[in-house]
Amino acid sequence: MTQDVASTGDSVPSDWVRRCASFIAPGSRVLDVACGAGRHSRLLRDLGFSVTAVDCDESALCALDRQPGIAILSADLELAPWPFPNESFDAIVVTNYLHRPLFPHFPGTLRTGGSLIYETFAVGNERFGRPSNPRFLLCPDELLTLASPLQVLAFEQGIVHHPKPAMMQRICAVKAPKAGVLGTAIPATGMGALR
Repeated sequence: MTQDVASTGDSVPSDWVRRCASFIAPGSRVLDVACGAGRHSRLLRDLGFSVTAVDCDESALCALDRQPGIAILSADLELAPWPFPNESFDAIVVTNYLHRPLFPHFPGTLRTGGSLIYETFAVGNERFGRPSNPRFLLCPDELLTLASPLQVLAFEQGIVHHPKPAMMQRICAVKAPKAGVLGTAIPATGMGALR
């Protein structure tokens, strides 16, 4: 992708994705957007989900080639049309990536009851390093706006200390059925140090 992305320095899956994966039904089909080398694709596959991993970096996707339970797609998510206009998924996972024009595609790509699990950098991250370009940093509470019309189960924003200090926003939201209760939300920590 073309954004000023910070390297996390490791291939350990995000704690946020691990926590929110409990909202994904067993056997679900999951889309890992801007997957990079696939740390979350592997986690989600190991949790029993069928994963489609998409990124424009073909060399990064090579790490996932021939991995059972993971289908890969090389696609430019910023310059080309949305590559899944006629497909649906039970969950969409996005970490450390922000391209705001993608958000309108997520509700239509999620099946009813499907989860959006999203985590990326926010304004204030510039004091910790990259990304520092405001184009790739969320404004306060911006994920809450971008994720509508989905129902928010959990939202956090603030400083994280692992794997390195950063200012982050995180959301877990679902495409709610017309009626009914969705279950218990993850406790959110709000502003301040995140887990």
